[in-house]
Amino acid sequence: MLDHISFGVHDIARARRFYDAALKPLGYSCLKDFGDALGYGADVAAFWIATAKRPVPPDPESGLHVCFVAPTRASVDAFHVAALAAGGKDNGKPGLRPDYGPNYYAAFAVDPDGYRLEAYCGRVE
Repeated sequence: MLDHISFGVHDIARARRFYDAALKPLGYSCLKDFGDALGYGADVAAFWIATAKRPVPPDPESGLHVCFVAPTRASVDAFHVAALAAGGKDNGKPGLRPDYGPNYYAAFAVDPDGYRLEAYCGRVE
C-alpha cells in the first residue's frame, strides 16, 4: 500500500547517527544519501529523513509512530538498546504485547527529534 514515508528533521547528521545505529539490528541501512536527504531500507529505500525548515512538531498524544518490521525478537531487543545508546529515549521496553496479538513482540523508542518509533516481530521463537 505505501511506497515510502518521509520525515523532516532539524539536524540530518544527528538523525543519521541515530538511524544508522537504531536500524542496523533490524537489517536496514542507509541506501540513498543526497546530503540533506537519506533513504533507509533493506533492498529499497522506503523510510526517508530530510532536513526541513519546519519539521512537523512531534506530539506524543497524536498516536503517530513508525513501526519497523524486525526479523527476530533478538533484533527487537538490539534495536531498543541501539536506539537508546544513540540518543533516543525509551518509550516501551522490549516484550510481548498480548493486547496486540499473542505473538506481538515489540519495543518502542523516541528519536532525537521526538518522533515515536517501534520495532516489531510477529514470529514465534
